[in-house]
Amino acid sequence: MDRNGDLRGGLYRLMVREGYPAEFAALVAKEMNTDYLAKRMIAYVSRAGLIPPEEFADEMLAILEDRDRYMRKHLAEDAQAKVSDLFRYGLNTDDTGEE
Repeated sequence: MDRNGDLRGGLYRLMVREGYPAEFAALVAKEMNTDYLAKRMIAYVSRAGLIPPEEFADEMLAILEDRDRYMRKHLAEDAQAKVSDLFRYGLNTDDTGEE
């Protein structure tokens, strides 16, 4: 994992500075694998400081669940759009709806 300059690296450094073990910080930074996730965890660590690992894990899982819920929502919206197109245009092979 690159710990220089990226958001995950910033999360890692912040956690170590707050007093978390380096191994734990590396694991968390690895799991927060997008800029969005890393930013949310950085905001949390900045507000909460050093907290018990159980509370930290709860927040990390909540952030990951939010991401999964967001992804499922967009997949469902895409599937619904395709079903709507199917009803609107039938089983044509092109996307225009024209025969």
